[in-house]
Amino acid sequence: MAATELDPFEMPAGLAESVLDRARRAGCDHAELRVERIRSQAVALRDGEVETAADDTESGIGLRVLHDGSIGFAATVAHDAGAAVDLVDEALQVARVASRATGRRVELAAENPHGEVEWTSPHRTDPVLVPLSEKVSMLGDWSARVLDAAGIDHVSVSVLAVTEDKCYADLAGTVARQRRVRVHPRLEAVALGDGGDFETMRTLAPPVGRGWEYLEGDGWDWESELARLPGLLRDKLSSPSVTAGRYDLVIAPTNLWLTIHESIGHATELDRALGYEAAYAGTSFATPDRLGRLAYGSAALNVTGDRTAAHGLATVAIDDEGVEGQTFDLIRDGTLVGYQLDRAIAAATGMGRSNGCAFADSALHIPIQRMANVSLAPAEDEGPTTDELIRGVTRGIYVEGDKSWSIDMQRYNFQFTGQRFFAIENGRLAGQLRDVAYQATTTEFWGSLVAVGGASTYLLGGAFNCGKGQPGQVAPVSHGCPSALVSDVRILNAKEESGR
Repeated sequence: MAATELDPFEMPAGLAESVLDRARRAGCDHAELRVERIRSQAVALRDGEVETAADDTESGIGLRVLHDGSIGFAATVAHDAGAAVDLVDEALQVARVASRATGRRVELAAENPHGEVEWTSPHRTDPVLVPLSEKVSMLGDWSARVLDAAGIDHVSVSVLAVTEDKCYADLAGTVARQRRVRVHPRLEAVALGDGGDFETMRTLAPPVGRGWEYLEGDGWDWESELARLPGLLRDKLSSPSVTAGRYDLVIAPTNLWLTIHESIGHATELDRALGYEAAYAGTSFATPDRLGRLAYGSAALNVTGDRTAAHGLATVAIDDEGVEGQTFDLIRDGTLVGYQLDRAIAAATGMGRSNGCAFADSALHIPIQRMANVSLAPAEDEGPTTDELIRGVTRGIYVEGDKSWSIDMQRYNFQFTGQRFFAIENGRLAGQLRDVAYQATTTEFWGSLVAVGGASTYLLGGAFNCGKGQPGQVAPVSHGCPSALVSDVRILNAKEESGR
């Protein structure tokens, strides 16, 4: 493997001192400086031919200040000390304008300084340094293996790779240098049937905070999945369409992570619950007046926000406001007990300390409240296996893999599909089904959570591209969960619903 580490990324000598000293002399109550370099790659093949090969590096300097109760932000792609110091005056001017526009004072929740911090997400091989030829060779091999199988007509395969370097310094005395590495490999196959019929199926492997070793089998059994996928897709194409009705569902974490993201992750962002996202991404039914009282689900529902999980896409040592990464409760024994917070929201609502949920997707963007790794806890002790959950179902469906979804602006009414659906009859899998979609309200669905699997069923799912904010930003985030049994869920026949 012809790959080495990227050159160490450091704050230019004296830059932080010059900028922060200027901010202090200007009377800023808080100032935070970020110097970033983000290298992003995308490689994609269709039917074995290269379709996309992109390699982009973005770098810059961003400064946020709090002055006289108002926030100001400025950024530049220049890297010299003079341009960085000039950001102080630009940010102060923005703060003055913002003060007149908003008419309210902003405070930030207190956070003790953390001194000098160095952190790197755990990985062996930086994925952006693997030569393009090696990436194309591996993806081409995957594509050929699946495309050569009987009944497979087309194959698309891709990998996204990101290495994000961030140097942070603030007036309180926290100085952090962090490197986050992440990859997202994916293969999708297409099988054509008679009369224009077709089916697709994707691999189930989630994006992760790992290096290139993930594609080589560290953290996922690619050999097994690529070998099984063609047969599963052929069977899916000839499988019966589901009969609409109510079924018990056993949901694998490769599907359930997305339901958690949409119905819990977004709903427990306090800025959204307070209406700050209403113009773009909606609000939340889980409003602050219901904290400590809302029955979100059954007693089996225990959900945390976590910025410390190994290989989590939202895992950091220090967030973009200088807050230490931490783990915190959102739902305990089925009851809403917490929210995701940044420092301004924590101060404005009297919630105490921020739980470290500030992030900007670029040095050129201001940090906003973003989602932690929001995860459903597995059962205590060993807990049931997925097979044991299935054996407890008389009539149901086993669900794997995410696909399409829809949810309303309050994160309450939703509908999800998946990659693979298997009928459950008297505790055993009885072949695949097509055209399955499950529909519920958030509290109805989680209130019907009968059991969660043990630690052996737990997996981190997630996405590279959770969107939020105006102007829009994207953030990577993971959601861990075990397999779960949810009773009496409404199942739609998606083909019938579409009128086809």
